[in-house]
Amino acid sequence: MPKQPVFPGLRDVMKKKVTRREQFLAEMDEVVPWGRMLALIAPHYPKVGSKGGRPPMPLEMMLRVYFLQNWYALSDPMAEETLYDSDAMRRFAGIELGDDRIPDETTILNFRHLLERHGLTEAIFAEVSAHLADKGITLRSGTLVDATIIDAPSSTKNKAGARDPEMSSTKK
Repeated sequence: MPKQPVFPGLRDVMKKKVTRREQFLAEMDEVVPWGRMLALIAPHYPKVGSKGGRPPMPLEMMLRVYFLQNWYALSDPMAEETLYDSDAMRRFAGIELGDDRIPDETTILNFRHLLERHGLTEAIFAEVSAHLADKGITLRSGTLVDATIIDAPSSTKNKAGARDPEMSSTKK
């Protein structure tokens, strides 16, 4: 017997647990100075009907998608996929599935290039850092390194039968 369809809003009300992603996005929604960011980008963002064709996506939606990309290390195609898959990310970006268009990977790419072309990525980072510093929080950019242990042949299996002096090993 097929299940009855449920209205999406009703599904959210019936949900019992707030996920870590939802909690993080709610906190970031409160912490990030969206108004200051939008004011920074607005002079460079295309206006409605400026070149004909489709109207541009809402600026705040695109900025929020850009932040999602950075926080979750998403490529442009993966950002589009994630917006279709994740209710939490769609809500954060202000997208209502069925009512709003979801930006495709090319639109996301073009927005990123617009920010880069006008030097706004550094300005956004500086603006967020200054805002957080006012609240006593420090923000730093970093890199996560994954060191996975793999099985590899012994270093003495080279032509000379000698150990490579630059090679070291470990045990699981």
